[in-house]
Amino acid sequence: MPKVLVSDPIDQVGIDILSQVAQVDVKTNLPAEELIQVIPAYDALMIRSGTRVTKDVIEAGNQLKIIGRAGVGVDNVDVPAATRKGIVVVNSPEGNTIAAAEHTLAMMLSMSRYIADANQSVKTGKWDRKSYTGVEVYKKTLGVVGLGKIGAHVATVANAMGMKLLAYDPFISHERAEQLGCRLVELDILLQEADYITLHLPKTPETANLINAAAIAKMKSTTRIVNCARGGIVDEQALVDALQQGKIAGAALDVYAREPLEDPSPLRNWAKSCCLRLT
Repeated sequence: MPKVLVSDPIDQVGIDILSQVAQVDVKTNLPAEELIQVIPAYDALMIRSGTRVTKDVIEAGNQLKIIGRAGVGVDNVDVPAATRKGIVVVNSPEGNTIAAAEHTLAMMLSMSRYIADANQSVKTGKWDRKSYTGVEVYKKTLGVVGLGKIGAHVATVANAMGMKLLAYDPFISHERAEQLGCRLVELDILLQEADYITLHLPKTPETANLINAAAIAKMKSTTRIVNCARGGIVDEQALVDALQQGKIAGAALDVYAREPLEDPSPLRNWAKSCCLRLT
């Protein structure tokens, strides 16, 4: 019977399904060195976003035949190294589409209404209602960068909420964008016109620090940024500088260039203008 190592937390239902055809060992939060030590015994590796499957891990996996990512993207796997060894790398791109889209919308609304800070304020005994009035998203312009499955669902819900929609995606046709109620534009136009910008991209050499100081300089001072996609797409220092200088109105992030979020980190100093979630 083949042996499967599950190195990140997944639902018990998934483990039960795997157990019907394989011996499944669940060992989460393994340090890189320990993962390299144990991987030679396994035919398959099941991961989420926490495990980094480096070249060293792949080279040590003498029996590995497949690496499965329970989620969108495979950017935490050295795919070229796996390919050279004949190891198949797969993912489940639709597995968390709705959850990721809903989380994006929740972060956008939480940021707009200062939900986290108002909650903390009340818990400390204050009743400072005027400071947490926030802004409406109704009739605001949402710029969706990346109109794949998650971005498309965000656009659909935002459209129903009465938002105007712009989209940038070089791989999507104008017809598809129009079906979702989006006006397809170049990235510079989106940066200039959007009140909210939500990112739904993999991290690649082309998208690393896509939202940098130059990009932020094109935005309105009322613009708010949401990134629930991948850390490193937003230049975190440039973001904090922009918040400090009032160049944009806010940001909501649940992914970071280095995870867990480092201490000290410039992002940790921001509360009301920067909505952070540690996942």
